[in-house]
Parts: sequence; C-alpha cells; structure tokens
Amino acid sequence: MSQDQPGDHLSIRISNEDRERVAQILHNAMAEGRIEMAELEERLDAVYAAKTFGDLEPVTRDLPVQSTSPVPQPVPSPMRGSRIVPGATVGPRNSVAVMSGVERKGEWVVPSQHQAIAVMGGVELNLTYARFEAAETVITCFAFMGGVEIYVPDDIHVVVDGVGFMGAFEDKSMGTPAPGRPVVRINGFAMMGAVEVKPPKRKHLRDADRREIEE
Repeated sequence: MSQDQPGDHLSIRISNEDRERVAQILHNAMAEGRIEMAELEERLDAVYAAKTFGDLEPVTRDLPVQSTSPVPQPVPSPMRGSRIVPGATVGPRNSVAVMSGVERKGEWVVPSQHQAIAVMGGVELNLTYARFEAAETVITCFAFMGGVEIYVPDDIHVVVDGVGFMGAFEDKSMGTPAPGRPVVRINGFAMMGAVEVKPPKRKHLRDADRREIEE
C-alpha cells in the first residue's frame, strides 16, 4: 500500500494541534537532556513544515514517546455548565518553554494536575474553550526570567497562591465560586519573571459568545 492510498494513516494531513503536541514532546526532551538546543530548533522547523503524520514520524522516532499517529479524541463543543468531563482524553500534563514559547488553546481537556515552566521563555494557557478532567485543577507554575500567562473566563473560579522573588503573581481574573463551576488553583514560584492570570482576550470573548448563541 502506498503512502497516498486511503487507509494509510501516515498520509493523513495534520492539524495545528498535532504540530503543537509534537513540539511539546520535543521541548520536554530538551528539558530532560535528551536533545540539545540546536537540535530542538532543527526538529521544530521540521514539525512546523510538516503536512502529514508521515512527515512527523521521523522527528520523534528516537525519543521515548507514544506514536504521533492519529487517535480519535472527540471533545464536545464547550457550553457553560458542562466544562467538567471526567474520563475524557486529557491534554498534555506539562508546558515547558526554555528560551522558546508554548501555547495551549482551543478545545483541550486540562488534566487535574498541570505544570507550566517558563525559563527565559513564555507559556500561554488559554482556558476560554477548555474542559477539565476534574472539578478541581491544580496548575503549578515556575517562571525564571520568563512569563506564564493564563487566560480564564468568568465561569471558572480561580485561586492564586504563588510566590514571587523579584517577580510577581498577578490575578486579574473575574470568576467567582458557584455550584458546578470548575475550580483552578494556581501556585508556584516566579523569580525575575511573572505569572499573570487574566480574563480572555476580547476576540476570544466575542468568539465564545458567538458559539453560545449558535448552540
């Protein structure tokens, strides 16, 4: 069977989410000392130029990761009051940016424990359309000469409890406690960096309102 024949998963075209998933695998491998910075940059170039799963497979072939082949992971369209989805396939448990950037957004399922690390880089976690594995989620942040930005809509209750040393934890979220609302606890340490919790960007708010009306 050739690569272009129907049924061959390697010929399936990839999405931006697929590229970001493999990019995160590479960032984790670099943080663990498996690959060097120069090799990370080279492989990331290949990831963002990839068009099919066949293009992605060689990038992580020598790393201890699961296959980059497509696996159905249906996630329902987000609606207020139905953000908690126990048993769903969760997104990555780590967001690591070392002299680089990592972004999580869209309809992803946040695991009950998530770690965000920014070392001379930036991590953005956008929870506007996110679902949650559990009613209570803990996001542990570490920012060193870098930043972690977490965008939280007003139907999620946030509790921020972090420590800054020549850095800061800022909570500008608008969510309040209410029955059925997810609780997100954000803690950690910022040194010469910042962890910022803020409302969604205006464009995302307009998109969320539009989706709610359509549903």
